[in-house]
Amino acid sequence: MHSAVLNGLSEMLDWVGTLAFALSGGLLGVRKRFDLFGVLFLSFVVAVAGGMMRDVLIGALPPAAITDTHYFLISIGGGVLTFYWYPRVATLQRQILLFDMVGLALFAVIGAQKALDHGINPLMAAILGMLTGIGGGMARDVLAGEVPFVLRGDLYAIAALAAGAVVSVGHAAGVAPLISMPLGAVLCIFLRLMAIYRGWRAPVAKWGNDEAV
Repeated sequence: MHSAVLNGLSEMLDWVGTLAFALSGGLLGVRKRFDLFGVLFLSFVVAVAGGMMRDVLIGALPPAAITDTHYFLISIGGGVLTFYWYPRVATLQRQILLFDMVGLALFAVIGAQKALDHGINPLMAAILGMLTGIGGGMARDVLAGEVPFVLRGDLYAIAALAAGAVVSVGHAAGVAPLISMPLGAVLCIFLRLMAIYRGWRAPVAKWGNDEAV
């Protein structure tokens, strides 16, 4: 019973996260003045890249993003929305930022749990959870010619890693995923909120590329 509820909830929340990431990719594509194909492609990549990388690494083949058309339809739908109704979507930046936080948290905990289910060591499962959460955003920024957001001191990758770590520690301690996954997601969202509203940042290197080595 618990397993069926967890699987159903995970799938629904996974789709919410997919839409949030697709919208973020579409918004950046429109700002960069990509054509329709470019915006849709960027939305799709952002929505599925992290999960596809995780599935390939843990041997869950073919990746869920290819076998389940929901991911494709949701990501393309997000891209179409941002391409044709950009002004309206852009006014929802605060809500989209919230969805992005939720999407990051969900992708991280779901990714870590899926890795654990495939027999991956808990330490590496936490890292794969982080990769699931940040992979799409990194691909988005690279394709759009930006420095990846996760490399600029913001608590983004760290928040995703913390979420995956909670799931992994819970697994090692025998805690049910129905408990550890929500806890990990809440921790991730808390860290992102602190980064946005309190200015929490990871340490940044003191020397830039203009300094002598």
